[in-house]
Amino acid sequence: MASALIGGLIAQGFDAAAISVIEVSAGARERLAARHRVRVSTAPDAATQESDTLVLAVKPQDMKAALAALGGEVDSKLVISVAAGLRLADLSRWLGGHARLVRCMPNMPALIGAGITGLYALPTVSAEERTRAASILAAVGEVVWVEDEALLDPVTAVSASGPAYVFWFIEQLAVAGEKLGLPADVARKLALHTVLGAAKLAAQSGEAPGTLREQVTSKGGTTEAALRVFAEERLAERFMRALEAASRRGAELGEQLGKDR
Repeated sequence: MASALIGGLIAQGFDAAAISVIEVSAGARERLAARHRVRVSTAPDAATQESDTLVLAVKPQDMKAALAALGGEVDSKLVISVAAGLRLADLSRWLGGHARLVRCMPNMPALIGAGITGLYALPTVSAEERTRAASILAAVGEVVWVEDEALLDPVTAVSASGPAYVFWFIEQLAVAGEKLGLPADVARKLALHTVLGAAKLAAQSGEAPGTLREQVTSKGGTTEAALRVFAEERLAERFMRALEAASRRGAELGEQLGKDR
């Protein structure tokens, strides 16, 4: 995700020389420097001190150690966390009470600049800092703000985990096509482009998804026959239970990750 953000910012005209990356892995440092021509280091340095924004793009389980390495480098900086599950109260505690914090939850399509990111900021974050945070995450796709940090758990369930549901649906659509007699490559192409085209149409048409669904569903036709089975099997209810499980797990992970060990 860090590489995607860096690439997105540079593609939007941000000066690569103004981006300083702290990376402990030698291999990752070499790749970032070669690919993006940014400054890389193994620990906070003068460039860290001079920066106005810190983006924390590390694994949640490594966050506490990463913050300890920052020492007093945070000061008055805006700090943006891209670490899944970690709550701002815990990050603030590990940063000695620092409160200029934004937490965000991007998703996998950010890797190709087509992501969607949910953001939450503490009340102490200024309007200018909120704009700055949004502009950074907008480098890899769309952004939405939530006004309650607890809502990042449903954001996680819907959009962060959401690509997996879509991949699963594409997979199942292709498998069903094969079972109905289509060649594997034809079934996969039909499934993939059906989902891709439907998503593009939904994004561009301005119509609600339900309205578009109704437009495809002719009375007594093939689509109605399939949707009737969905209703009989209560797929909507089952899907809701699945997302509730994902959201609930997000809250549980926040509790676990924020513990002082």
